[in-house]
Amino acid sequence: MSTDLIFSNARIVTPEAVVTGTLRVEDGRIAAMEEGGSIVGDDADGDYLIPGMIDLHTDHLERHVAPRPGVMWNNVSAAMAHDAQVATAGITTVFDSLSLMGEHKGVPRGSLLRPMVDGLEAARRQDMLRADHFLHLRCEVADPHVLDYLQVLVDDPAVRLLSIMDHTPGQRQYAQVEKWRQANRHRYSEAELDVLMRQRQESQEAHAHRHRLAIAELAAGRGLALASHDDETPAHVDEAVSLGVSISEFPTTASAAQAARSHGLSILMGAPNVVRGGSHSGNVGAADLAAAGLLDILASDYVPISMLHAVCLLAEAPVGLGLPEAVALVSTNPAKAAGLDDRGRIAPGLRADLVRFRLIDGVPHIRAVWRAGKRVA
Repeated sequence: MSTDLIFSNARIVTPEAVVTGTLRVEDGRIAAMEEGGSIVGDDADGDYLIPGMIDLHTDHLERHVAPRPGVMWNNVSAAMAHDAQVATAGITTVFDSLSLMGEHKGVPRGSLLRPMVDGLEAARRQDMLRADHFLHLRCEVADPHVLDYLQVLVDDPAVRLLSIMDHTPGQRQYAQVEKWRQANRHRYSEAELDVLMRQRQESQEAHAHRHRLAIAELAAGRGLALASHDDETPAHVDEAVSLGVSISEFPTTASAAQAARSHGLSILMGAPNVVRGGSHSGNVGAADLAAAGLLDILASDYVPISMLHAVCLLAEAPVGLGLPEAVALVSTNPAKAAGLDDRGRIAPGLRADLVRFRLIDGVPHIRAVWRAGKRVA
């Protein structure tokens, strides 16, 4: 199938500016960009063209594999359903984030991980997927089985990113134990929460330090990018740097984000935080970090469609990044952090991963998506 395309009368968002002109695609790659209109090709009618978005952190896949408590869905069908939602949101490269801890909706994680990965691989092998899929393994250091889960998957060629996290009550995001209790009251009684809290704190004390070191060693030995998660204090960031971390995911305070910046870490926040106007957990706002120059990457976290919406919000007042800088949060910057040098910008020679959209009453309407010059949505 030919992937030669010409887009005319488009507002093309490059890393430097928004250029009204014509974009040419040949053999799935960007061939040239010219200012001004064209009498040939697809008239974009003033729509924006941006690079296909790169999502380094989404927890979305397991919701399709295990949609209800105790229910396991066909893994290939689940992969395609997840992929369709991602691609139609303008995400052409996605790092599916698999949690290595506990259970999801009553299904043990050990029973979920292999089906999720196998479903993605089967769909990829049979050309059923619209986006490029990589794996981001979220390693919960307090879980006694995290290294067992990791060993099953870490050598899969799709694995490109590991993150070190600790959701124990009393730690990081849940430094205030009441926040952890509040987040779990819909599932447990107060007496059950007392027991569970004690168990998790004991497990954290027994395993967390050893697991941090082992996960960092695995990442370094395989050349995988490593992220920290929910850094709350500068000391947390210092620890992350000592482990070889290059990405600080979801710092919970401005002081942690500032420390991450001082160490040269890429700072990643959730796009839903921007769209909702703040953190659902009461942590620092992503828009506040963006305004302070402390935000490098946006990820969809749990809502794929949030990424482009967040970009458009940050581009305008009150933050006012402008489109080139805001779009870089979901394209150029995550590509660089993940070591993907063939995508993430609209520039000659790079892969033609493109999203065409227009703003309607302040909300982005995605009109079409291409991956390597092939329309996928």
